Amino acid sequence: MKIMFDINNIIRTNIKNLKPYSSARDEFKGEASVYLDANENAFGSPLATQYNRYPDPMAYAVKTRLSEIKGVPAKNIFLGNGSDEAIDILFRSFCNPSVDNVIIVPPTYGMYEVSANINDVELKRVNLTADYQLNLEGIAEAIDKNTKLIFICSPNNPTGNSIHREDIETLLANFNGIVVIDEAYINFSRQKSFIQELTEYANLVVLQTLSKAWGLAALRVGMAFASEEIIEVFNKVKPPYNINEASQQLALGALQNTNQVNEWIKETLKERDQLVVNLKNLDFVLDIYPSDANFILVKTTAADAIYNLLVDKGIIIRNRNKVELCEGCLRITIGTPQENQTLIETLKSYKG
Repeated sequence: MKIMFDINNIIRTNIKNLKPYSSARDEFKGEASVYLDANENAFGSPLATQYNRYPDPMAYAVKTRLSEIKGVPAKNIFLGNGSDEAIDILFRSFCNPSVDNVIIVPPTYGMYEVSANINDVELKRVNLTADYQLNLEGIAEAIDKNTKLIFICSPNNPTGNSIHREDIETLLANFNGIVVIDEAYINFSRQKSFIQELTEYANLVVLQTLSKAWGLAALRVGMAFASEEIIEVFNKVKPPYNINEASQQLALGALQNTNQVNEWIKETLKERDQLVVNLKNLDFVLDIYPSDANFILVKTTAADAIYNLLVDKGIIIRNRNKVELCEGCLRITIGTPQENQTLIETLKSYKG
């Protein structure tokens, strides 16, 4: 029997009673011929593109296009400065400092822990199993009356694998707080997104980003998909103009070009498979874990030494050797064919 999730049971009292900042653009809808409301520079910008006017505070044009692509109503979409803003808002909205706690499942994305520490929220760690899947029994034991959020990265960073869907559904159906599924790498995965389950689970928040497959990391545009109730909380807490006009315009332009992105995804998956084949031929490679992302986790005999060799040659990867359950591992992003070839040729020079 599914739990009856009630947002009023977990939202912080001060957030529930918060009267959000009302910007000039919030109080007026549509187009005007003269804007004398927001104390902007009426003469323009010293740039070819005019940025003297504040942007749409809700980025409706971008949300409308995302709605078409994702098949989710715009009212169920929040846009933030990267997924990191959405993560921080979740802590600030639902977790009382020094009282509440959240659960993470290491090894996982590091910003969950950073945000917990910034917001003075207790962090409970329930490590993934040896095959990098959820320890459901351990999570159930860790949950108490003050547990507000559970973060699950799928496909997971840094391991690259997708988390079993049925295990996530078990949590959604039995947890009274919010289950946050971080799908930053979902475009590269064989698994389908959880965004189609929003009507099924009121306690579901799905995070995605334009930084990975969409190639817009420099713009810092992240997405959260959730119930209208939860999205209203996000919009209440966010800064008035959190997505700048340049990012909105450029993101909207990129979202018209899905064919190019799909081609890059296919090429990335092809290069990932080839890189795995080439790495397996190297003596110091012990294992390469299955990946549903645009990176691979490689277990080696001497992670630190190999990493240092690559740095000396101007090749930067991530050393995950000191991460629990990733001992001896290097995380390698899939590059262009030339970049991947340069990596392999450099690795062949390693004398361990």
